[in-house]
Amino acid sequence: MDMHSAVAPDAPLVQVGKADVSAEDVLAVARWNARVEIGPDALAEMATARARIDALAAEPRPVYGVSTGFGALAVRHISPELRAQLQRSLVRSHAAGMGPAVEREVVRALVFLRMKTLASGRTGVRPLVAQTMAALLNAGITPVVREFGSLGCSGDLAPLSHCALVLMGEGVATGPDGVEKPAAELLAAAGIEPVELLEKEGLALINGTDGMLGMLVMAIADLQRLYTTADITAAMTLEALLGTDKVLAPELHAPIRPHPGQALSAANMLAVLKDSGLTGHHQDDAPRVQDAYSIRCAPQVAGAGRDTLAHAQLVASRELAASVDNPVVLPDGRVESNGNFHGAPVAYVLDFLAIAAADLGSISERRTDRLLDKARSHGLPAFLADDPGVDSGLMIAQYTQAALVSENKRLAVPASVDSIPSSAMQEDHVSMGWSAARKLRQAVDNLGRILAVELTAAARALEIRQQADGAGRTAPATTAAMAAAREAGVGGAGRDRFLSPDLEAAAALVASGELVRAVERVTGPLA
Repeated sequence: MDMHSAVAPDAPLVQVGKADVSAEDVLAVARWNARVEIGPDALAEMATARARIDALAAEPRPVYGVSTGFGALAVRHISPELRAQLQRSLVRSHAAGMGPAVEREVVRALVFLRMKTLASGRTGVRPLVAQTMAALLNAGITPVVREFGSLGCSGDLAPLSHCALVLMGEGVATGPDGVEKPAAELLAAAGIEPVELLEKEGLALINGTDGMLGMLVMAIADLQRLYTTADITAAMTLEALLGTDKVLAPELHAPIRPHPGQALSAANMLAVLKDSGLTGHHQDDAPRVQDAYSIRCAPQVAGAGRDTLAHAQLVASRELAASVDNPVVLPDGRVESNGNFHGAPVAYVLDFLAIAAADLGSISERRTDRLLDKARSHGLPAFLADDPGVDSGLMIAQYTQAALVSENKRLAVPASVDSIPSSAMQEDHVSMGWSAARKLRQAVDNLGRILAVELTAAARALEIRQQADGAGRTAPATTAAMAAAREAGVGGAGRDRFLSPDLEAAAALVASGELVRAVERVTGPLA
């Protein structure tokens, strides 16, 4: 299905009820255009909570979010005849983002997760509001959300406001064809009535961590694939450098250093290297007692990243179970203010993942450099060139990889340590979680390209080993990886050629997950 198309009638269905949604639900809606439906239990809960908001709205005393202004302006009591205008003004004024439009999958995750919180019944909005959001998703209408505007406190205010504006029939969005048009035009074409927001509803639509959470969920999914990919490329490099797989033995990991991720990465590498005729030659012509750290410590570094991922998954699961708004309607009918919109829990792990991604890319680059250096590659030609001196081989591919590694080191500088006071010092400590999420997305993309360069180099090095007289055979799994690379358009050994298409083909192979699938057809499932 075209990623810009409306949801097909036979698309998978994600039903949102009072219970939590899963990470898989978020991915299905954001990336695969799953249909969305709000369950009857959620609709009933929303109606009950809304009755409480209506009762409070009728009282003479001011209630924050219902009959007052917002932020530093919360001291003003708003009369009933101005409250609809208050909600419209809130959304319009807060839709103040700037810069390029963010990706469609991010906005779909943003809308879906805010709808999920509305469906919890803790926000006090009418069922109609959440149902209109579901209709928006199902029609393939995507609000245009700008890159800059969120401080990650009081949630992702500006991004969510751009989405709320479209629900009102204002602002701009892209339709099923991906073309940007006025929201009113797109809603009319889809038969969706714009929502006239009542008390509390504008605030409930914009007061959540949904953008940073959606990006966290997607980054976790992408990094899970990339960590498996890194184990594959590390195994290929170990084999190409005639290293020893003895360091991957299970008894050297969990029993004596019980970090779960380390054991998983070592097991992956061992499975990929099974039946290799090239490993274990470190005592041959150029004897070495131990392989270099970038080879020998690959499971330790990748494993630490895997454990970081596990922690991020725990945080994401907790946030997926949350109903982030202020104020909230409690089950006993009380309406209470809180600070649950603060993005710190999500921001920290977004930054943590960027650090882990930077380090995984760094060790991959060191392995690539070792493959290309004649002094350290144990018999491979300089830069894996056909005729070194006439040909440069993969010399500049490593430059590109190094540039990406350097960029990821800059992106690893945490955003969450910063805070810029706002709203006349009412919001005087913010999380910068949206910024942490945006830079993590770039870091994840960069990591995929870094691993693609290692894949290109390792596949070429193994091919050269295969062609050498008397060389042992490559492992069945690494042979499958080489074949997948060649089928994808990654050229093998030979004279210099236009190299960029090879590297882009390798990056696409990594991003699609087909490299992992090709190897798993030999090894069985990898972690």
